[in-house]
Amino acid sequence: MTRLLLLPLLLLPLLPLRGLAQPPVSVLRRQVVAPLPGGLDAVPMLNDNNPELIREPGILLSTFPGTGRGVPAAHLNLPLSGRFDLFSHHVYAGRPETLDSTVWLAVVAAPRGNRPVQLKLRNGSTALSQAVTPGQAAAPFLPLPPLLRQQGGAMVWSGPGSRVATELLRRESSPELGRAWSLAPGQLTPLVELPLPVRGLDPLLNGRNLQMRLESDGPVDMAVLTAMGSNDRPPAAGVWRELLNGALSPREHTPTPRGSSGPIVYSRVSGVQRGSTWRARITDPHATSLSVSRAPISWPISSLERGSLGSGQVQSAELSSSYPGTAWAAHGNYGVEYVISLPLRNDTAAPVQLQLALESPLKHDQPLGGLRFLAIPGQAVMFRGSVEVEGLDGPDGRALGRQNFHLVLRSGQQGEAMGRVSLAPGQSRQLQVRLIYPADATPPQVLSLLPVVAGEAVKQSGAPPAPLP
Repeated sequence: MTRLLLLPLLLLPLLPLRGLAQPPVSVLRRQVVAPLPGGLDAVPMLNDNNPELIREPGILLSTFPGTGRGVPAAHLNLPLSGRFDLFSHHVYAGRPETLDSTVWLAVVAAPRGNRPVQLKLRNGSTALSQAVTPGQAAAPFLPLPPLLRQQGGAMVWSGPGSRVATELLRRESSPELGRAWSLAPGQLTPLVELPLPVRGLDPLLNGRNLQMRLESDGPVDMAVLTAMGSNDRPPAAGVWRELLNGALSPREHTPTPRGSSGPIVYSRVSGVQRGSTWRARITDPHATSLSVSRAPISWPISSLERGSLGSGQVQSAELSSSYPGTAWAAHGNYGVEYVISLPLRNDTAAPVQLQLALESPLKHDQPLGGLRFLAIPGQAVMFRGSVEVEGLDGPDGRALGRQNFHLVLRSGQQGEAMGRVSLAPGQSRQLQVRLIYPADATPPQVLSLLPVVAGEAVKQSGAPPAPLP
């Protein structure tokens, strides 16, 4: 009788108390977390993300010399030449006195010197969160499933950062962007003039992401400017010239000083970073291939200060120049392209099946002996974007060519497999993974090579919806 009475008492602490929220349950997946080989190239990238919320007209970022200008400190004095990129991401919440307003973003350029410069767009993309007139490229934040295969020419996205990264990954360019410009010395040339409208939106909030891959045949200065304008046409050219002689648009989020202890505020970036592409070839030490026996193993993507996932690696691009009171590194590597090769070899005596996934473990810095995930992923979306993979199994077991997947990863989520790799003893397979780290993501993530559990199916969502405008 005593045992029967004790059993319910022992179970009581395990039962949830009504009205009290239960803390999320985390799970440690024991495995290796290794630094990602390779590193960033030397291509400069103008990183324009502070302020994110535009409140006032002004200079967002300028590499022009400050000498002779109204506010010399508003300019970084860093000319660009040859290959360089631009990443820009902003939102606009309207003006309190009206429901109908538009802020305009302009990227302007001029030669540094006395000779003309030819500037061309290698490729680029831009999108709004929401379109207010026909023909505007937009990408609303759609509730997409965790993984969608983008079949044929169909593309899916959720949010402007997702769309821009997806289009660049597919080697496409927005029709809203020009293709080439002749820059005359002593003249300011607008490369793009793009609206950020809010009319008709509820709430009054819109965002725009812009990424451009550029090449010049001589040194140039660049600036990103913002001004109020009409809904239908950009400000006159004189407005941009006047703004370039004015002050910075107000900054936001003062960062924690580098090396400080305690909580960290990363802030947003406003400056020129060193590196736009990270190339990695993952092999065993002193070898030309990666043994399948290394799985399960993961490599960080966009690891950052106090978020190395135990790898000891911070991938954030350093800044050649930046404004005071903004981030001191390109935390998150937004707009950076990752090109990762995995030359796999089955050096065991048995057939092997592995699966490839992009995942969003809980952020940590010190080694835990693995990665920590949530048993039930959180609500916060940590990654919205596309991944291109080459070399996964096809229906006949042979390696497929390029496949594109759109992923939506939530906090602490183990990613669904993008596909499998099946290798007989002695067989090799080259995998290649490409992604462009999208705006609106929260770093870090990991690329994982995992064993297939016997009887486990590769879970994938159904066919994508029709292409979006």
